[in-house]
Amino acid sequence: MSDILQKILATKVEEMAAAKAAKPLAAVRAEAEAQAPARDFVGALRSKIAAGKAAVIAEIKKASPSKGVLREEFRPAEIAASYERGGAACLSVLTDRDYFQGSPDYLRAARRACTLPVLRKDFLIEPYQVYEARAMGADCILLIVSALSIEQMQEMEAIAARLGMAVLVESHDGDEVDLALQLKTPLIGINNRNLRTFAVSLDITLDQLDRIPGERIVVTESGILAAADVARMRSHNVNAFLVGEAFMRAADPGAELKRLFS
Repeated sequence: MSDILQKILATKVEEMAAAKAAKPLAAVRAEAEAQAPARDFVGALRSKIAAGKAAVIAEIKKASPSKGVLREEFRPAEIAASYERGGAACLSVLTDRDYFQGSPDYLRAARRACTLPVLRKDFLIEPYQVYEARAMGADCILLIVSALSIEQMQEMEAIAARLGMAVLVESHDGDEVDLALQLKTPLIGINNRNLRTFAVSLDITLDQLDRIPGERIVVTESGILAAADVARMRSHNVNAFLVGEAFMRAADPGAELKRLFS
């Protein structure tokens, strides 16, 4: 596990203790179960791919530990509407405060502003956060293999399924992909960023493709910055993309999405 990831997870342990003191699990669970049905995250990706298009999970992210602030004028609702106009399949919204300057309020605002399914992008370490995700309106959660045991992931996946949410499981190397494939979710994310060095290589995704059965959907994450990157991935039948930085630095994120994936 990388130093930055260890640091983030240590912060999450403190965050969870404070959250549970403020609102017990039973209350968050009741809020989650009272939500309207989740939007179909997997279906949104599949329908783009079936139409021969790239399925883009467009990210709403103010800052990152490696790049600092990406977007000074940060209006999540406007960005969400722009992404929908630009042809995104789904959204990803950062809710981590300490390292990404995110907020659950950003997720709520983004989801209200569009009809797209929304991923809660955060560092989940326990079931409380799965209920929390649905309570704030998320349609999908992220499980990071390097942060969790297989038993933890299976437990959280089962809770997500009961709540009608999808799961994107994120891996980085062959051993992690093999663990990810033990889950039921069709969404296998591969992060092209090395969390230890922050170096990015698209080969990280391409090197794992032989391990992944055809019925799963490979979601390539990080490092998609140019049309050539998209073309390279699609030539290897990778058709789902999670992209944030390239869009966040653009004046009009939705227009940049359209340009990059046209």
